[in-house]
Amino acid sequence: MSDSSSPQPGKPGGAGRYARPESGALVLCGARLADGRTVDVRLGGGRIEAVGTAGSLAPQGARVDLAGYLLLPAPAEPHAHCDTALTADADGPASDSAEDVQRRTTEAALLQLGHGATASRSHVRIGGVQGLRALESVLQARRALRGLADLAAVAVPRVLTGAAGANGVAMLRDAVKMGATVIGGCPDLDPDPAGYVETVLEVAGEHGCPVDLHTDGDDPARLARFAAMCGGLRPGVAIGPCAGMARMPRSVAARVAEQLAAADVTVVCLPQGDCTGLERNGTRVSRPAPVRLLRAAGVRVAAGSGALRDAANPVGRGDPLEAAYLLASLGEATPEAAYETVSSAARATLGLPEVRVEAGFPAELLAVRGERIAGVLSLAYSRIVVHRGRVVARTSAVREYCDSVDVALELPRQSQR
Repeated sequence: MSDSSSPQPGKPGGAGRYARPESGALVLCGARLADGRTVDVRLGGGRIEAVGTAGSLAPQGARVDLAGYLLLPAPAEPHAHCDTALTADADGPASDSAEDVQRRTTEAALLQLGHGATASRSHVRIGGVQGLRALESVLQARRALRGLADLAAVAVPRVLTGAAGANGVAMLRDAVKMGATVIGGCPDLDPDPAGYVETVLEVAGEHGCPVDLHTDGDDPARLARFAAMCGGLRPGVAIGPCAGMARMPRSVAARVAEQLAAADVTVVCLPQGDCTGLERNGTRVSRPAPVRLLRAAGVRVAAGSGALRDAANPVGRGDPLEAAYLLASLGEATPEAAYETVSSAARATLGLPEVRVEAGFPAELLAVRGERIAGVLSLAYSRIVVHRGRVVARTSAVREYCDSVDVALELPRQSQR
C-alpha cells in the first residue's frame, strides 16, 4: 500500500483529481454526506457557496471528483505539543535550537493537516533556561503555515506562585505580547495549584485570552475548585485531559461532571493517553476521561492527540480520526459523537466558527474514502483536505494483493461446488 500526504498539483480525471478551468471557483462533485445524500458542493471566497444534488451545479471553476468519498466538516487538533514532537528517535537530548523547534513544529502541523486538521492548538513551555525561545519558533512556524493551516500557541509557564513565580508571571505577559493567543499551564506542578490558576485567570482577563489548563489528577475536590474558579470566564476555559476522572467512583465523577457543566468548562480528553507519559512508566495506560458521563451532564468534550513521537509517547500519528476511533472503540461515544469531539467540539474549543456542509459556512472540509462515519474511523487512508476553500493536502492509498491471494480466494469457492 502506498501512502502520500504531500499537497500535489492538480491532475485531470479520476476520483479526487482536479480539472482546472479558468474560474477561481471550486466544485466538489458527487460527495456523499453523513446523512446519506450525494451532492455537489461549490466553494468560493473561503466559504461554501452552494450545495445541490449531484450534477445540479454548473461545472464552472476547478472540479474535484469525490465519488466514493464521505464529505465532513474538517477536524481540528485542540491539544498538541508541536515544539517537542518528532523527537523520540533523537540520539541524546532533543535539540532546542530555534531552527529545530520551528522545523519540528512545521512538520507536526503538516502531519496533522494531512490527516485533516486544518487548525490546531499547540502548548508551548515558557520559562527556565529556554525562556521564550521555543514560543518564538512556534510563532515563526505559524506565520510560515499561513494559508495552509491555522496554528494557535498556548503559553505554558512553569511556576507562577511564590518568590519563584514572579519571573513566570512577567514572562507570561511577555508571551501574550509576542503573539501567544491562549494562556495555559499545569497547576498540579505548582506548589500552590489554586494560586497558579488564579494567576492564569488574572492575566487572561487582562488580555481577553482563552485559558487551557492541563490537569490529570483524581482529586475531585481540586478539579471542582478549578471549575468553580474558571466558571463564567469569557472567551472560555478548557481543562484536560482529566483522565483521573476515570479512576473516581462513578457517583463522584458524576458530581464533578455536573460542576464542570455548571462552570461552562470544556474538557479536552486525550484518548491515546496523557501527554506527560507518567502512566506509560507503569504497567498500563489509563483510560481517557469518562466522555459518555461528561456529555450526559452537558459538558462540551473535545478530543485531541496530545504527544506525538516525543519523550511522553514514542509513537503517535497526529490523526484526529484516530482519537475519535479510540473513543468509539472504548464505548465512550458512538462513531458520530466521537467524530463530533474532534470536529465541531474541537473547533468550538479553539474559538473557530461552526462548520456544516451547507451554504454560507466556512469551507473547512475533509473528504475521506468511505460511506459512513463508522467505516472511515475504522479504515481511513485516502483523504482530501480543504482549508479556506482550496485543497491543501491529499493522501491516496492503494492496496494490492499478490497472485497467491487470488488462488486462496478461489479455493473456498471450489470446495463449495
